[in-house]
Amino acid sequence: MNRAIRHTWLVSVAMFLTLLAALSLIQVAFASDLNNDSRNARQVIQDYGAPRGPITVDGTPIAESVESDPESPYEYQRVYHDAEVYSGITGFYSTFGGSASGIERAMDEYLTGRSDAQFFDRMTSLVTGETMEGAQVELTLDPELQHYAYDLLPDDMLGTIIVTDVTTGEVIVMASKPSYNTNLLATHDSEEFNENIGDLEDAENIDPYGFRAVNRPIPPGSTFKLIDTVAMLESGDYEPDTELENPNEIDLPQSENTLENFGLGNCHQRSEAEFTWIFAQSCNTPFATAAMEMGEDPILEVAERFRWNEPLAIPIHVTESRFPTGMADSELAYASIGQFDVTATPLQMNMTAAAIGNNGTMMRPQLVDTVRGSDLQILDAPEPEVLNEVMEPETAADITEMMVATTEEGTGWRADVSGYDVATKTGTAEIGDGSDMVNSWITGFAPADDPQYAVTVVYERTELSRGSQLSGEHFAAILQAVMAE
Repeated sequence: MNRAIRHTWLVSVAMFLTLLAALSLIQVAFASDLNNDSRNARQVIQDYGAPRGPITVDGTPIAESVESDPESPYEYQRVYHDAEVYSGITGFYSTFGGSASGIERAMDEYLTGRSDAQFFDRMTSLVTGETMEGAQVELTLDPELQHYAYDLLPDDMLGTIIVTDVTTGEVIVMASKPSYNTNLLATHDSEEFNENIGDLEDAENIDPYGFRAVNRPIPPGSTFKLIDTVAMLESGDYEPDTELENPNEIDLPQSENTLENFGLGNCHQRSEAEFTWIFAQSCNTPFATAAMEMGEDPILEVAERFRWNEPLAIPIHVTESRFPTGMADSELAYASIGQFDVTATPLQMNMTAAAIGNNGTMMRPQLVDTVRGSDLQILDAPEPEVLNEVMEPETAADITEMMVATTEEGTGWRADVSGYDVATKTGTAEIGDGSDMVNSWITGFAPADDPQYAVTVVYERTELSRGSQLSGEHFAAILQAVMAE
């Protein structure tokens, strides 16, 4: 009898251990494969309808999950607040096809609760049977300044305004127009989603999968002369007070083309001038001549120190800005003034100005301040990260003085702000489609003697007079607002 009981007990223990092992394998080892299996309809409905964590700005949700309509197969519905103001940053999350963009995509593991840091929360929810909520992603943005910048941008223009902290890389403002309502893509109705996504993809100048500030590289015009200037000063052949020839026009080698100084500027006033004056007035011919004399390699090397030709994550994806290689001298001449095939995102030019203001140290731009679990415990808090030492502090100091001269007596005069020395570089880029439309840029930082904020404003495909006026005036307006905070 005792023997029979012992055998029964052993069989029971073995069966229990087998079930425990099987459960462990299913819940841990095979969970990912099972959850990701396209045939697992129950898991798909559960995942897409789960309470994703909120995306917040200054503690207030700009994206959150709320309980769905009872008729929906999904338990929760994603809702976006101030959607147009933040659409490029939050992106959207859809229940159809797993479509996502922006922070919704970049921080998906935290928002869904699938990150390694949330393992014990997942195990707890399995034991208790309670629905697990995703983590809260707090952004670095300032809500008042973000709304102010967005409202500054005219509705009928393609514009972007970016403000970052020079020393930490934190993104304080990142606003673009045109925008769209991300709630259109959060619908649980497949026909409605397909219609809305189709309308957005067909709409001119709107991309629900990208963000103009970080995913649309365009010709940067003369703001690229910041890169030339680093290369020139580092060559040892140029100093801020070096006298340079400044003809109104030069013939380009291996070409029938000529390159001219901007006809409506002040460059025609001097056929020879100090480098600082030429920089402040943004004269083309001395920069093109210097580029052809130095050759492509020094400029390419400096550009790549500043992260040209390399993608980035902040954590949303940033499309790489481009500086081409293998150029003829005539092509290099145009590239040196931010034309030919040179492109830059608005964020790239902001990073360039910020690195100069930060004594030559380029910081990684960062949109995420903290990630908190459902119990508000901090799961992640990105620290300021150095991307590269792009130049010596002495070089940065020289360029800062040249940028201050640009504001005080050059092309950046509209960006002057009373009470502060402001360092700027302007740019006007032809867009190459045969029209008179241009890209109007301004980038810089302040206060010049103790840089705190880098500001970039760009208007695309605009009339020259309107673009140059608005870019400078809006640079000054957003700078005043951020310095008043």
